[in-house]
Amino acid sequence: MTPVPASTSGASSATGQSTNPLASLSSNFGDFLHLLMTQLQNQDPTSPMDANQFTSELVQFSSVEQQINTNSSLTQLIQLTQAADLTQSSAILGKQVTVRSTQMPLQNGAGTLNFTAPGSEPVAITLSNAAGVAVRSVTVGAVQGTNTWNWNGTDANGQTLPDGAYTVAVTSGATKASVSALPFTVVGTATGVTTQNNGVNLQLGTLSVPFSAVASVAN
Repeated sequence: MTPVPASTSGASSATGQSTNPLASLSSNFGDFLHLLMTQLQNQDPTSPMDANQFTSELVQFSSVEQQINTNSSLTQLIQLTQAADLTQSSAILGKQVTVRSTQMPLQNGAGTLNFTAPGSEPVAITLSNAAGVAVRSVTVGAVQGTNTWNWNGTDANGQTLPDGAYTVAVTSGATKASVSALPFTVVGTATGVTTQNNGVNLQLGTLSVPFSAVASVAN
């Protein structure tokens, strides 16, 4: 087969590659057609090229184009869904919200958590700051079922702590029994709504949780 002249369009597309995937695909497809026509014009008539190979490559180009279009449509759909979620979620701003989170929002010097105890027994609640240092540890007498504990925002020395998100651990264990973690939720005031990682998050002060973590909203 006669050697195919080198194409200069490939070099130019490499240096000025577009960030648009469809534009890049179109450029590559144009180069492919140019090479194909050149090879067909210079092929050996006694040993023609295999048309099946080029047909397969054409099909692959078409498949890639469809995938790019599908991804683009999905991205637009996600953006539209997020915009709708943001609009609907703004209705709960300023309301008290109960969420499942390992952190408690301290807002205006107050925080609340609800936990479920298997029986009437002492329950330990520990709060830690962003550095992982325990700032408050209390033991409360829990009743079987749902319990509520309110925090006034002070540390072990009675000093008022700044508003923020504090990590919570709630554990129980009867005498001579192993300590076990208890399920709990935290309560805070919804202060904002943001989009993050293709999802919508609810802000409770500095605490950010996905909307899937919302357990209830007070009327």
